[in-house]
Amino acid sequence: MPELPEVETVRRTLQRLVPGKTIRRVDVFLPRIVRRPAEPESFARALEGRTFTGVERRGKFLRFELDGLVLVSHLRMEGRYGLFPEDEPLEKHTHVVFAFTDGTQLRYRDVRQFGTMDLFSPGEEFIEGPLHKLGLEPLSDEFTFEAFRNKLAGSETKIKPLLLNQERIVGIGNIYADEALFRAGIHPERSANALKLPELKRLYEAVKSTLTEAVEAGGSSVKSYVNGQGEQGSFQYSLKVYGRKAEPCSVCGTGIEKTVVGGRGTHYCPRCQPRKK
Repeated sequence: MPELPEVETVRRTLQRLVPGKTIRRVDVFLPRIVRRPAEPESFARALEGRTFTGVERRGKFLRFELDGLVLVSHLRMEGRYGLFPEDEPLEKHTHVVFAFTDGTQLRYRDVRQFGTMDLFSPGEEFIEGPLHKLGLEPLSDEFTFEAFRNKLAGSETKIKPLLLNQERIVGIGNIYADEALFRAGIHPERSANALKLPELKRLYEAVKSTLTEAVEAGGSSVKSYVNGQGEQGSFQYSLKVYGRKAEPCSVCGTGIEKTVVGGRGTHYCPRCQPRKK
């Protein structure tokens, strides 16, 4: 699933491509992608004649801003957007097409068919939509150490699944949780309330640095992820533990181990990230 760096990279790409484009027609080929309004015909009619004004992000969600509406989209496992000439044949698994008046099309393709789209009046998406319970944005000014510490305070939950909890901190998924915990030297099964102040500070800095560097690298293309122009990211070449089971740790040479924490495959170095009581 695309995490914050991948979604942010897609957002930046689309921000260069779609603002100012006016929708002539919308075709929905897989109705279940559209959740609000429930009828694809109503979704299409509401968007026809609207002009994109910007593309923002909240956690792992994209927010397409139009004149008078907001389209909230979640890519889920393998959703992707791309801008194409209207005369280029549709790829298989293309489920929604936004045809523009300038002869181009924004196409949404999703092999796994798990992605979602919801339409709202501006501001409404933060009140009752999929965004209203989301937590701290880790690359925003609001993500201070005190705010981070408060989100973890008192929890007996293991730190790995707590980092994945989108109601605490948004955008962190399996890849970047593993990488941040490695950088901080914290075992993924440690309880959050057992972490000492220096450990929390290391983890806070590790979350910020890992996500920042991943965004700068265009994300991690470990599976099918590409940005809005079909380009892969490169942060996968900088991963220290994720996907490196049995390979030597880049710091100490110990073999990277893989376990399951909170139902998720988890990579860590047993020497650099000792499990403490």
